[in-house]
Amino acid sequence: MVDRLFVMRCKQESRDTLRRIYEKYRDSLLILAIALSHDVNVAEDAVHDVFVAFAENFANFKLAGNLKAYLAKCVANRVRDQMRAKRRQAKALTSERACSVSSDLSEPSRLIVCNEELRLLSSALAQLPHEQREVIVLHIHGEMRFRVIAKSLGISVNTVRGCYRYGIRKLRSILNSEIEQ
Repeated sequence: MVDRLFVMRCKQESRDTLRRIYEKYRDSLLILAIALSHDVNVAEDAVHDVFVAFAENFANFKLAGNLKAYLAKCVANRVRDQMRAKRRQAKALTSERACSVSSDLSEPSRLIVCNEELRLLSSALAQLPHEQREVIVLHIHGEMRFRVIAKSLGISVNTVRGCYRYGIRKLRSILNSEIEQ
């Protein structure tokens, strides 16, 4: 209900409302993007790109559900696009015998990344297959339902449930082994 009110106010040219939407969802969308990309720079770019596009195309926007889930879906798509572009660029550089660019998760300006628990979780997520990681992050951080994730990824709901179940099981195993060490 609050999201619908925000959307209505934004349509009335309220920049303050758009800023409030950004402030409300920025951190959770950034965590989602970091979990998907394992690169703070890619994550920040994705979140900013989504909000810029959201602001530019707001006149035609119609909210048909949860605003956070919509923005999370947009961020996930943007991260996927950026990661594809990054892989293409890395392949091009490799073919030219140049060094590929590596991700940097240790940027000190972001308190979120410095948190030890997030570091462990991020490391554990990185060990999962991409499909499982994506489903878990979209469901937990993006607060998306399995049906929405399935539609977004173009796979069945049962496949999404399986990816989630196996991914969570593997995460538990990885994190438990980290604790024992």
